[in-house]
Amino acid sequence: MSTEGAGTPTAPTAPVVIIGPMGAGKSSVGKRVAKQLGVPFTDTDRVIVREHGPIPGIFADRGEPAFRALEAEAVRQAMATGGVIAVGGGAVTHAATREALGGARVVLLTVSPEAVAERITGSDRPLLASGGIDAWQTIMDERAATYAELAHTVVDTSRRPMSHVVDDVVTWLTSTEGAP
Repeated sequence: MSTEGAGTPTAPTAPVVIIGPMGAGKSSVGKRVAKQLGVPFTDTDRVIVREHGPIPGIFADRGEPAFRALEAEAVRQAMATGGVIAVGGGAVTHAATREALGGARVVLLTVSPEAVAERITGSDRPLLASGGIDAWQTIMDERAATYAELAHTVVDTSRRPMSHVVDDVVTWLTSTEGAP
């Protein structure tokens, strides 16, 4: 189905999942891509907070493995809904979550350490609590291969206007509709 001249891009039939490190802009980009495409948007971190309370509290009270299990379930539910889904930076570390992403069109958002340093200052993200940008880089390095393996396309968000990032993602989605 083509939308040439129609003004609104054709919505993808497969769910679109936005992955990437903390501070890359997954939620902001995902929300805007979904709006442009006219499809639902799910931020799995927000789903978890709504259903289970603040993420730092889950990490503190129940540990990371319990959080990752809740996250995997949120991803499974979001995949059933479809549309555009933004997942937490560490979602890809959990086997059940990676399995749940089957059939999705996966967009990896990247960001430079310099750009992310400005974005995460004062953050309450549990995995950065004691290490700041150095902890971010360590986590990014640990996850980089998994991100690359899952991604169907990569878009950098470091120093680009959000509208350009969103346009790049929408253009890729509409030009490759039907491709996994």
